[in-house]
Amino acid sequence: MKSRFGLRGVLVLALGLGLLVGAPPPLAAAEDGVFHVPVEYYKLPNGLRVTLSPDHSSPTICLAVYYRIGFRIEPRDRTGFAHLFEHMMFQGSRNLGKMEFIKLVQQNGGILNGSTRFDFTNYFEILPANKLETALWAEADRMSGLAVTEENLKNQQGVVGNEVKVNVLNRPYGGFPWLDMPQYANTNWYNAHNFYGDLKDIESAKLDEVQAFFKTYYAPNNASLVVVGDFEPAQARQWIAKYFGGIKAEDVPPIPDLTEPKQEHEKRATKIDPLAKKPALAIAYHMPERNTPEYYAMGLISELLLDGDDSLLHEELVQKKGFTGNVSGGINLLGTPWNYSGPMLFIANLVYDFSTPPDTILQSIDGVMDSLRTKPVDQKTLDRMLVKARSATYDSIGSAGGFGLADLLASFALFDDNPARVNSIIQDYEKVTPALIEKTAQEYLRPENRTILLLQPQQAQSAAATPAKQ
Repeated sequence: MKSRFGLRGVLVLALGLGLLVGAPPPLAAAEDGVFHVPVEYYKLPNGLRVTLSPDHSSPTICLAVYYRIGFRIEPRDRTGFAHLFEHMMFQGSRNLGKMEFIKLVQQNGGILNGSTRFDFTNYFEILPANKLETALWAEADRMSGLAVTEENLKNQQGVVGNEVKVNVLNRPYGGFPWLDMPQYANTNWYNAHNFYGDLKDIESAKLDEVQAFFKTYYAPNNASLVVVGDFEPAQARQWIAKYFGGIKAEDVPPIPDLTEPKQEHEKRATKIDPLAKKPALAIAYHMPERNTPEYYAMGLISELLLDGDDSLLHEELVQKKGFTGNVSGGINLLGTPWNYSGPMLFIANLVYDFSTPPDTILQSIDGVMDSLRTKPVDQKTLDRMLVKARSATYDSIGSAGGFGLADLLASFALFDDNPARVNSIIQDYEKVTPALIEKTAQEYLRPENRTILLLQPQQAQSAAATPAKQ
């Protein structure tokens, strides 16, 4: 099954908050039956991008603020800072003491969280509709006056260090493949460094460096604010101007060059995992540029290869050959196919038994990929791919109490200056033809364009290094 943990993960609330139960917002439709979400988009004089999408079907609102600073666009000498600040943002601000932001949301019946992704760090709250002004005030308070103190810094340096140990260093398959694969498949440092950050970099961070990082990247002109749900746009505009309008814009450095050279030769790498019980395999292909026709074709190819029990890789590797019980992956393992900007990998991964040679698995994968590269899919198959793509899109838009829609709107505003793109996703998928699927597969599913990463348990390495008894 295709991975959805990017969206789910942000809702697995590490803060232990209870979920605000409510029906997801229904998908809007115009009179002609064409899919449509209401979108109002504008910018404050200080550069803050604002997107409003009212929906009165449920008495809740989702407020999301996205800052354009993520794992891969953090400065070279500040690895781990983007993630560190995800934690710092909950440590108090000018009018809210330590952890009081969390209490404010929780005591008003809401949930909240934050996450760090490739190209942004985001924060959101889902609350009863009558608490929109409260949420806007609180988000503006920490944007304008976060408590970046020595005490808070030291505390969160320890928290982040422990998170790395729990999620990666002390967990079997920790970071595989989302954290590992970019470091092997990519060439550009920004796309290929350890996104969690080296612990020594995080632990050596100085207070003045962290304060400068906040001042630079957590500015309104580097942010996208979205409100989704049961509210009146005119009133929301007044509150947003009141609380965010006076925050000063800053000089934000340009986004670094993220381009990747065309890969002309297959790459192979092996990682030793001391905690894994079985070997694992991941393959990654460099994606087409975002928003191109080939990008949408790869989106459909991803559905065909990985989504559901009738997907080609599941049928080949699970049902026919029995190499594994599950094949996971997709485009952007930390989110959706839309909430990133810059180079991306299409990844498929699986865990398998020691008795199966990895080259045998790769031969089966090659057979599936070659079929897409050498003959066009028929219309029936393309129609099935489109159904899956529509389902995945609607699932994202209608999920999580408004957060799924807010995520798309914030991303399209931040990366494309056009949150209304949410209303053209389906039409862009429908423009894909069998000929474009074949052309895209020929260019992007080439063996030369892929990286193969093998994860080997430590016990297998130790056994191989031990001489057999005579």
